[in-house]
Amino acid sequence: MAKVTPPKEVEAAAAEPAPSLASRALALSTLGPILALLLAVVFFTAQSSRFLTGGNLSLVVQQVMVVGTLAIGQTLIILTAGIDLSNGAVMALGNVVMTKLAVDSGMNPLLAIVLGLLVCAAFGAFNGSLVTGLRLPPFIVTLGTLNIAFALTHIYSEDQTISGLPPALTFFGNTFQVGQTDVTYGTVLMLVLYVVAWYVLRQTAAGRHVYAVGGNAEASRRAGISVKRIRIIVFMISSAMAALGGVVFAARLTSVDLNAGGGTILLDAISAAVIGGTSLFGGRGNVRDAVVGALLISAIANGIDLVGYSSATRFIVTGVILLAAVTLDTVLRRRQAAVGR
Repeated sequence: MAKVTPPKEVEAAAAEPAPSLASRALALSTLGPILALLLAVVFFTAQSSRFLTGGNLSLVVQQVMVVGTLAIGQTLIILTAGIDLSNGAVMALGNVVMTKLAVDSGMNPLLAIVLGLLVCAAFGAFNGSLVTGLRLPPFIVTLGTLNIAFALTHIYSEDQTISGLPPALTFFGNTFQVGQTDVTYGTVLMLVLYVVAWYVLRQTAAGRHVYAVGGNAEASRRAGISVKRIRIIVFMISSAMAALGGVVFAARLTSVDLNAGGGTILLDAISAAVIGGTSLFGGRGNVRDAVVGALLISAIANGIDLVGYSSATRFIVTGVILLAAVTLDTVLRRRQAAVGR
């Protein structure tokens, strides 16, 4: 005897909409970075037998841990429709503060790290206060404070490279083996930070407020969310992540590079967040995917070096992928706006 479907179930099935173009594009924005990473791995493995060796994979992961840590902070700020161009310079400033206190002043290294984190968090609060209090564009504010942080780094360090770091400041550069691959403790720290950030964003009210502010700040304000406080907090977290990135970077080098936060690291951190699917318009993205973006950037840079292509090729490829991610995000946003009308 054939089973008769109850009328309510028929109605529910009929009412269920087919996947829209917007939802398919959103899925692509999430799967795109993973597919690109897999394609990069396949391509470079075919080009060089050394790419998938334990030693080379260890190098890829070590290169990710600094950019990946900074990308957490960038993701949070971009989710609120902002940007932080001072991120890399603040990393260098925090790095110098920590190491000078520990090496030159003989302060307990753990206390020096805490003070460095506080200095960077205060710098982030300054950024956030200018953006919210004076309603200045984040791009202009952080472009200005980038120069301030850069100058303070060189003034405080007296343009001297700092070496001879105590073991507590080089700990995250130490490695342990997973199979035939050396993994740094800095990588473990980065992954832990990603898990914490993912949990806060997805499972707490504070995380939902970050998405709400990025999606529609005025509606969030009317709903009782303190938009100013959320924006100041994400800037503080971004600067604190920069400080931790500085700790990891110094541990890897066992010294301090005064220009460590310039150019490439900053741009790679922003690119990792955007390539990972975080919308530059705010309100959409996932910190989980930023680490995929960071891995993709690192794999491309590493693979190009192995194959012997010009270093300029790396910037071309990364730029093309970044433009593709931004284009997809823009098309998706316009499509959603059209559907909304």
